[in-house]
Amino acid sequence: MEISLQLDHTGDARAACDAAVALEPAGLDAVWVAEAWGFDSATVMGYLAARTERAAIGSAIVNVFSRTPALIAQTAAGLDAVSGGRALLGLGASGPQVIEGWHGLPYEKPLARTRETVEICRRIWRRETVEHHGLLDLPLPPEKGGGHGKPLRMLTRPVRREIPVFLAALGPANVEMAAEIADGWLPHLFLPEKADRVWGAPLARGAAKRDPARAPLRTVAGGLLAIGDDAARFRDKARAQIALYVGGMGARGRNFYHDLAVAYGYGQAAARIQDLYLAGRIRDAAAAVPDEFCELATLCGPEGYVRDRVAAFRDAGVTMLNVTPVGPDPFRSVATVKGWLT
Repeated sequence: MEISLQLDHTGDARAACDAAVALEPAGLDAVWVAEAWGFDSATVMGYLAARTERAAIGSAIVNVFSRTPALIAQTAAGLDAVSGGRALLGLGASGPQVIEGWHGLPYEKPLARTRETVEICRRIWRRETVEHHGLLDLPLPPEKGGGHGKPLRMLTRPVRREIPVFLAALGPANVEMAAEIADGWLPHLFLPEKADRVWGAPLARGAAKRDPARAPLRTVAGGLLAIGDDAARFRDKARAQIALYVGGMGARGRNFYHDLAVAYGYGQAAARIQDLYLAGRIRDAAAAVPDEFCELATLCGPEGYVRDRVAAFRDAGVTMLNVTPVGPDPFRSVATVKGWLT
């Protein structure tokens, strides 16, 4: 089991990178950089590549709508080159609120677009001359453009012929696809004690279709990390994010995280969180998040308790524990957990 850091993408980017660099010697195996509708992840990942030595650097996530598959492949290959082969490509469909509201693109056929993007990226890294016609067209047919497109292969030679692809997925069909074609899976709001009831069946269906030549699926999940006799109080820091996702990430009926909370068994609470959040009562929405949800989604408490939480994530199939240190001594917390994992 590895340990990774979820980079804070909501504030000062340089300060967040400074924190990541300081934690690398504690044993970080990877740093994941989000994008959402803030700073682009590629710029921050390139900066991290220059300042780190060993940790892998991943996007969590780049959406498959706002960049072409070729540009996604180029970005990942460029990061892999400047980092010396440390790139991880985290992809996802994001959601209609971001894709239509921020990028101004229709949120159409997200699963098909994701599948084709993965296929095209892998072909580009192998330096194939790419001709692909499905939902996406490479090159663009004459009837759709000016008639000047021709099949091309990547000009430069990638460091690796295949860069690990991790898919962010929550819904059953999307999770099944991740288990079938991806190198790794990036679930959000992962509760290890409840994960199998939600995702066990789609993971099994996808695994049954997986290319046997591909290594087993890696799973990246975790949460806030704080170790100490009074560290349980840090669980409350998860409330705001849980409320944001369950209550505010999408309209009624189009919120994947709300659906996930319902599938976990928090239907009544999820409805109240969404009602409060959409009414602008954000603090009340955070207060409505069940204590159990906060506890299961985090790793905050005395050392023995946190060790048990780490074991719970491992037993649920997590292969990379993705943490956000929130206690008074982040370096010690990461180093302590890393010591348990090695």
